[in-house]
Amino acid sequence: MSATNKEALTEASIPTLLMCLAQLTGDDKWLREPYLPRRDTNLFHDETGGLPDEVQNDVRAAMAAVLDELNAGTRTVPTDIDPEQFVTMMRTCVAEQVTPEYAPMLLEELGFIDRDVHWSTSLPPTLPAGFRVLVIGAGFAGICAAIKLGQLGIPYVVVEKNSDIGGTWFDNNYPEAGVDTPNHFYSYSFAPNSRWNNYFSKRAEISKYAHDVAEHHNIISNIQFSTEVSSLHWNNKTATWTASIVSNSSTRSEEFPIVITAVGQLNRPNLAPARGIEEFNGAWFHSSQWDHSVDLAGKRVAVIGTGASAMQFMRTVAETAGEVTIYQRSPQWIRPNSDYHRTVSDSTKWLLEHVPFYAEWYRFGLFWRFGDGLLNTLRRDPEWPFPERSMNRHNDRHREQMTDFILAELDGRQDLLEKCLPTYPPYGKRMLVDNEWFPTLRRNNVHLVAEAVDYITTTGIVDASGTATDFDVIILATGFQAGNLLSPIDIRGKSGTALREVWSTDNPKAYLGITVPDYPNMFMLVGPNTFVAHGGSIIFQAECAMRYVSDCLVSMVQEQISSVEVRSDVHDEYNNRVDAEHDELVWAHPGLHSWYRNAQGRVFSPMPWRFVDYWKMTHDFTQSEYVVTR
Repeated sequence: MSATNKEALTEASIPTLLMCLAQLTGDDKWLREPYLPRRDTNLFHDETGGLPDEVQNDVRAAMAAVLDELNAGTRTVPTDIDPEQFVTMMRTCVAEQVTPEYAPMLLEELGFIDRDVHWSTSLPPTLPAGFRVLVIGAGFAGICAAIKLGQLGIPYVVVEKNSDIGGTWFDNNYPEAGVDTPNHFYSYSFAPNSRWNNYFSKRAEISKYAHDVAEHHNIISNIQFSTEVSSLHWNNKTATWTASIVSNSSTRSEEFPIVITAVGQLNRPNLAPARGIEEFNGAWFHSSQWDHSVDLAGKRVAVIGTGASAMQFMRTVAETAGEVTIYQRSPQWIRPNSDYHRTVSDSTKWLLEHVPFYAEWYRFGLFWRFGDGLLNTLRRDPEWPFPERSMNRHNDRHREQMTDFILAELDGRQDLLEKCLPTYPPYGKRMLVDNEWFPTLRRNNVHLVAEAVDYITTTGIVDASGTATDFDVIILATGFQAGNLLSPIDIRGKSGTALREVWSTDNPKAYLGITVPDYPNMFMLVGPNTFVAHGGSIIFQAECAMRYVSDCLVSMVQEQISSVEVRSDVHDEYNNRVDAEHDELVWAHPGLHSWYRNAQGRVFSPMPWRFVDYWKMTHDFTQSEYVVTR
C-alpha cells in the first residue's frame, strides 16, 4: 500500500473501519473486545471510537493489509451480507442496542438490497391509455419522483414555478445558505456522493449535486420551468384531475389520472411578524428572496428573526453592514459542530471511494446519530423531576452541554447571556447548527433586542416594548407559512370542496403525510407531519413516500384500478395516533410556541415517528385502506 493511502487511513473513522473489516473478512473478532467502540454521548463525534492508540493502529494496519490483498487479487469483495451479522455490526458501530427491526430498512438505505418497486412481470405491462403523472415541483422530492417514475416507465410531466431545479436550494441564495444536516447523509440513497468538498455544504455544492443526479437520470427534458398549477379539479366521470397550468402568462387545461405534489412546506414567506412592512421607505426583503442589489455596506440594518436562515447569513451581514440590530422573540438552542466549517480532505474522499463499504458505514453512523438514536431523548419521562427544563435525563444532558457552550461563548457578556439562554427543552424548536453566532453577537456593531416587532413604520421598527428605531434596510428572517402548504392551488376533490377549506390556514392533515380523503389519486411528498425535527434528512422521507406511491401505481396498473381514495376512518385514526405521539414529545412541551404548531397548539409539521416506523408504514401500499374503483 502506498504511503499516501496509509496516510488516508490515519484520518479514517475507526468504528467505520471496523465495520468494513468485519464485512470484508467475515471475521467477527472485529466485533469483540478489544475492538468494541465506546458509547459516544458528547456533542462532538469521536472518530476514534474511544479506543486506545494501539488498538486504532491495529485496525488501520489490518485494513491496509486487506486493501493490499484486494489490489493483488488474492481477496474479493463479498457481495452478500449476513442479516444477523448486520445487526451485530450496527450495534457495534454506534455502541448502542440497535434492534433487529432496523436491519431491513438500513440494508436498503445503505444500498445492500434493492429499495425500488418493480413490475411483477419481467416486461412492464401496457399502460392504460392516457395514464401519466403530473408532478408539481422540481426540488429534491420532485426529482426523486421523476426518477422513480422514469425507472418504472410511467409517463410523467414535472411543472416547476422557478427557472431551474432545486426548490429550496434555488429560492434561498442568501449569504452562506447551506445544509444543517451532514451532506454525506443529505443525499439520495440511490445516488451517494463521495466527492463532497464540505461536510456541511453551501448552496452551490448542493445545487450541483441536484443537477448531477437529474442529468444522470435524464429527467430535465420532462420538466416545464417557469410554470405553475393554478387549480386541480377532480372529474368523477373520467377519474382524472383537470389541471389548469399557467406558463408565459397563458393558461392551458390538461387531464392527468395521477397527481404528485412535491412542493414542500417551506416555500411561502411568512410576513406576519413584520406588520406594516409594505409601508417601509427603505429597502426590505425576505431571506428566501434575497435582494443582492442592495448594498449593506455602512447601512443601518435590522434583522427580524433568529432562526435557521439568520443563523447562516448573520455572520456575513455583520461583517458588511455599518450597524445591525437583531430582533429576537425567543432565544434558540444552538448546537456546535466541529465539522460545520471543515472541508473534506482528499484522504477522506479516497477512503469513501476506495475502501469497500466505508461510504455505507459512514452514512450509517450519520443516520443513527442524527436520527433515531436521538429521538428517544426527546420523549417525556413522567418520572423526571425537572419537566420544565428538559424531557428526561438524556435531554437534560444535552441541555447542560449546550448551556456550557453558550456560557463559554458569552463569557464576560452577562447582558447577552440573559438574552441568549433558552428556558425550554433542547430540540423544542428547530435545532440550529452554530455559524459563529455568539462571536457575531459580541461584535461592536451588532445589537440584540430581545423583543418581538410590534409594527413597522415608514422609517423603521417599533418593538413590543414601544421603542422605535430607524433603519436603512430590513431583512426578514421570519420563516414560512408551513401550515398553509398547497394553498396557492385551488384543489377540489370528489365533493368539490377546496382543500384549503378542509385544512384552513394552519391545520394540514394527511394519511402518512401522503394522501387525503375526498382527493383520489393525489399524493404528497414531504406532506404534513413528515418534517424532520429531531434530526436526519428530509430526503429519506421523500424516498419512503415515493416508494409507497410507486407501489400504489404499480397496483393500479396491474389490477386495472382507475382510482384510489384513502378511507376517512383510516386517515382519522392515523392522525389521532400522530397527535397522541406528539403529546409525549418535546414539540408539544407546555408553553412552547414554534412554527411546528398551529394556532390551536397542534403539532402539524414534524414527524413523531422513528425513521424505522415511517419506513414500515410506507414500504407497501395496503389496498384495504382505500376506496378502490376498478
